[in-house]
Amino acid sequence: MFPARFASRIRSFGIFGLILVTPLWASELVKTIEDVKPSIVGVGTVQRTRSPAVNFLGTGFVLDDGLHVITNAHVVPEILDIANNESYTVITGKGKKPELRAATIAAIDKDHDLALLKISGEALPAMRLGDASKVREGQTLIFTGFPIGMVLGFYPVTHRAMVSSITPIILPAHNSRQLNAKMISQLQKAAYAVFQLDGTAYPGSSGSPLYDPDTGLVYGVINMVFVKGKKEAALSNPSGITYAIPGNYINDLLKQVSK
Repeated sequence: MFPARFASRIRSFGIFGLILVTPLWASELVKTIEDVKPSIVGVGTVQRTRSPAVNFLGTGFVLDDGLHVITNAHVVPEILDIANNESYTVITGKGKKPELRAATIAAIDKDHDLALLKISGEALPAMRLGDASKVREGQTLIFTGFPIGMVLGFYPVTHRAMVSSITPIILPAHNSRQLNAKMISQLQKAAYAVFQLDGTAYPGSSGSPLYDPDTGLVYGVINMVFVKGKKEAALSNPSGITYAIPGNYINDLLKQVSK
C-alpha cells in the first residue's frame, strides 16, 4: 500500500497526464479526418429524366492518380437503363450542391466485392494504402462514408471501430432452412479472411475506407453489416457488427489498370 500522501500525488499525476495526452491524440484524429474527407465520394447512377436524377448507392474513396475510386462491387449496378441515358456517377464536394463526375468501371473483383471506377475531370486528393496484413485484433480504426446517403445533404460521417476478429468471410448457416442460393454460391468459393469490426455501419456506408486514425492509411473497405432479422433492421436495430474487405486486394485491381 502507498502512503496517503503518495497516493494523492499519483492521482494528481494521472489526471495531469490525461490533460496532456488526450488533447494531443484528439487533435491528431481531427487532422486525419480533415485530410481524408476530400477523398470520400458517393457512388451511384444519374438519369436526367428521373426524379430524383441521382440514385445514391454507396460510398467510395479516391486512390492512385486521383482519378480512380474504390467501392464495393455490390454498390455498382451491373445493368444500366441505357435507353434512357442512365450512367454511372461519382459525387464529390459537400453540402447541398455536390458535383457529379461521369464514371466508368475500370476493373471489378466480385469475389472480394471490390470495384474500381475511373472518373472524369480534375484529379481529387487520393488516400494511400497501408499493409492490411499488419492489422491486429484489438486495433482501433475509423471509417468515413455516407450512412444515410444524401438525405440531409452531402456530408460524410466518421465512425470508430475496433477490429474484434480476423475471420473467414464464410458465415455458416445454423440449419438447412437458412441456406439460400446466395449462401450456397458463397460456400463454393475459397474462403479468405476479413475484418470483423465492433462498430456500427449502415447500408450507405458500403465502400467506405477503413483507415488508421493517426496516419490515414487505408487498411480495408467496409462491405457489409450483420443484420438481425429482416434487412430493415440494419437501420432500425443495427447489430453493431460490421465487416470489411482487407485493402491488399485493391492492389490487384490497380495493377489491372496500370498494364
